Amino acid sequence: MRSGGSDRTGGPLRRPAALLLVPVLVLVSLPAASALVEGLYCGTEVCYDVLGVTREAAKADIARAYRQLARRYHPDRFRPGEPGMEAETPESAQRKFLLIATAYETLKDEDTRRDYDYMLDHPEEYYQHYYAYYRRQLTPKVDVRVVILVTICAISIFQYYSWHSSYNEAINYLVTVPKYRIQATEIARQQGLLNRTKEKGKNRRSKEEIREQEEEKPNLSDLLLCQIVLCPYYVTTYVAWSVSWFYRFTVRRDHYGDQEKLYLIRRNMRMSQSQFDSLDENTRETFLKKQLWIKEKYEIYRQEQEEEMKVKMATDPRMKRYRRWMKNEGPGRLTFIDD
Repeated sequence: MRSGGSDRTGGPLRRPAALLLVPVLVLVSLPAASALVEGLYCGTEVCYDVLGVTREAAKADIARAYRQLARRYHPDRFRPGEPGMEAETPESAQRKFLLIATAYETLKDEDTRRDYDYMLDHPEEYYQHYYAYYRRQLTPKVDVRVVILVTICAISIFQYYSWHSSYNEAINYLVTVPKYRIQATEIARQQGLLNRTKEKGKNRRSKEEIREQEEEKPNLSDLLLCQIVLCPYYVTTYVAWSVSWFYRFTVRRDHYGDQEKLYLIRRNMRMSQSQFDSLDENTRETFLKKQLWIKEKYEIYRQEQEEEMKVKMATDPRMKRYRRWMKNEGPGRLTFIDD
């Protein structure tokens, strides 16, 4: 009984110890983590060993070693049977040259060399090494800022020539229409463009020079490049104007001037600056007399305009024909009746 008990107690005590040794032996038998991975940098070769330099070598030493090896293994300069290269073939020499070039490309750049040294010192961080390697491989070689600048310049040049061409086409067309030609002549006379004394002799200008000086061409400040460059100025001006408006008319409660009243009228009408500038002077004076910068009076004016438009549309013969056509035939009906 005693001997059997000792066997029962001794057996279980030795069995767990043997089980604990199994994972230890497995871990010991596993190969150590290696930083030399196929597909990264020089693959299973160490780039420093490929060039025959140490990890403390300077860039000049690396470049010198690369030039010496390149002269020996370059496909155009390789000679089979040279001393020390008897076992080399053109195919093996070409593979060796590609490996030498890869090692030099890896070590000549400070950032790439730093990543490679980190991989040698920390071989267990596989995913980090893959990320650092392919991030540098896929990063564009050209600075993104240069690409953006060139793109903006190209768009601006296209804008300028497109606007200039459209402007010339519009001018050439308007000259052929008497109605617009008379209006343009009147505007030019009001601006004093036609009141200049005639030039004689050597000072006389050609028609092309006079036309180039008196025509209003597309503004360069509207180009995309100029808008981006002037953006800080526009933002600063707008902020200063907003602060000044708030201080003058909210804090001090000053009275609006004509320019401020016209601005409020344009904002109530939701018109752009160019649309509002196209209105004649009499229309603006009418807006000022009706005090349309006041929101309540503008709403009354807008309702009156809508009622007038309804009455005009109800009494317009063309609108009557249109409504009659919509009622009897409509846009979705096929008919063979000649109008």
